[in-house]
Amino acid sequence: MLLKTDAVFEGGGVKGIGLVGAVYEIEKAGYVFENLAGTSAGAIVASLLAVGYNAEEIKRELEQLDYSKFKDKGLLDKFGFPGKAFSICFEYGIYEGRYFEKWFEDLLEIKGKTKFGDIKTNYPEERYKYKVQVIATDITDRRLLVLPGDLKDFGYDPDQFSISRAVRMSMSIPFFFEPIKLQDSSGRTHFIVDGGVLSNYPIWLLDDGTSNPPWPTFGFKLIEPDKRILKKPDWNPIKNPLTFIKAIVSSMLEAHDKYHISKSQGDFDRTIMIPTVVNVGGNEKDVKATDFEISGEDSEALFRNGQAAAVEFLAKWNFEEWKRQYRQNRS
Repeated sequence: MLLKTDAVFEGGGVKGIGLVGAVYEIEKAGYVFENLAGTSAGAIVASLLAVGYNAEEIKRELEQLDYSKFKDKGLLDKFGFPGKAFSICFEYGIYEGRYFEKWFEDLLEIKGKTKFGDIKTNYPEERYKYKVQVIATDITDRRLLVLPGDLKDFGYDPDQFSISRAVRMSMSIPFFFEPIKLQDSSGRTHFIVDGGVLSNYPIWLLDDGTSNPPWPTFGFKLIEPDKRILKKPDWNPIKNPLTFIKAIVSSMLEAHDKYHISKSQGDFDRTIMIPTVVNVGGNEKDVKATDFEISGEDSEALFRNGQAAAVEFLAKWNFEEWKRQYRQNRS
């Protein structure tokens, strides 16, 4: 029996393979994805599902991918640490992001769906007008962007906008990737970066606001093991400019939504918690978002983490009980 679900995917850089492992088990259980949303790596997975890929196909593509190619360097970046420093100063990011965008565009072309107009739905509600919504951050106007809908504010036709361009915006990790410059209809230039700066896990986005939603929204979140409570502060030593930049990035991408999910009614119960610590050959390792040199063994272990998390989630999930507890009895 086919069951509908909406899905929201957290960002997490190269850890996104864990999201795919969870999707694999959700599909295996008979669920089909109705509306999708995601940030950064989550936007990658959500968009591929929206154009017609399934988890097995996505896994196959990621197995063939050399993540290190995402670190495509411009002219300045080729001059070692000084070059990277100049790149950050003048281009606001080290890596170009062109390889990623071309790789993703090629995947979309295989399914024949490259623009948001190709994945329009029949829903009258604006929030469900497109099969997928992508989260990005406009640091010029200091606002969260939900794409493609918010593109109208810049004078763009959402139907004609490139899905790969929007996802490239969403995964523009500050300082690592150059931001996307988007010019509005008045000629102002906006700098667009990773959606995780403001919301790395927008679990709220697809809620219909009713007391009796017709199908659930499942969240897919990357976590450290056994961290289903508000995380205590971590010691994050600053030793040099690079560790300083990494500390800023990790704080922006993690702090807000860890607090949000720990306090929001019902969010934990509908979230598949996927550990990012992998065990390969008896050695444990916590995979980081920017581990672009990730090994095949670590990727496979992350995929298995996602599978196990989804199986555990499904064994406990009861949609009717969730509605009674968190929606139908609300004042």
